[in-house]
Amino acid sequence: MSDPAALTALDARRSVPSRQLGEPGPDAATVLRMLESAVRVPDHGKRVPFRFLQIDGDARAALGEFLVERAQQRDPQVSSAQLEKDRQRFNHAPLVITVVSRIRPDAKVPAEEQLMTVGCVCFALLQAAQALGFGAQWLTGWMAFDAAVHAHLGLTEEEGIAGFIHIGTPKTEIPERDRPDPQALLQLWTGTA
Repeated sequence: MSDPAALTALDARRSVPSRQLGEPGPDAATVLRMLESAVRVPDHGKRVPFRFLQIDGDARAALGEFLVERAQQRDPQVSSAQLEKDRQRFNHAPLVITVVSRIRPDAKVPAEEQLMTVGCVCFALLQAAQALGFGAQWLTGWMAFDAAVHAHLGLTEEEGIAGFIHIGTPKTEIPERDRPDPQALLQLWTGTA
């Protein structure tokens, strides 16, 4: 049995570290095409518990400077190496799509299920970027969970950050890594405890 092209693409997926992503990034039409694929996820009740923020150009460095200020507020003893890491965090890939979660109370769709939809969006965006010839990495870090960063990015109090998807052209080929053995993870349930 030969593998269909879609499975071949899934099997070829790998994260490209953000430091290994450079120009060129996708143009505006390509970004929209990626997002068209990313929104085709399971979404019980069509709640659309997500939205996107595009961070590119000079906004990447501006966010890095804010992160330095915020890191110093959070920990006055933070090292200069950590501050420089935070300053450069968004400067490697030419494009960062922030996937914002909008989880709302819903009698039919639990918050956990909505959050899984948002996670699927992040993964589908990685797949779409790779399908269009780009590399991508899904990152979070402390800033994804910091209320001041959320406010700085214009999120409401009910919103969160599921991930920063860094997208660009890979500077180098990324080697395959060990993957779990699906057979070792599969258990047959026979209907009895």
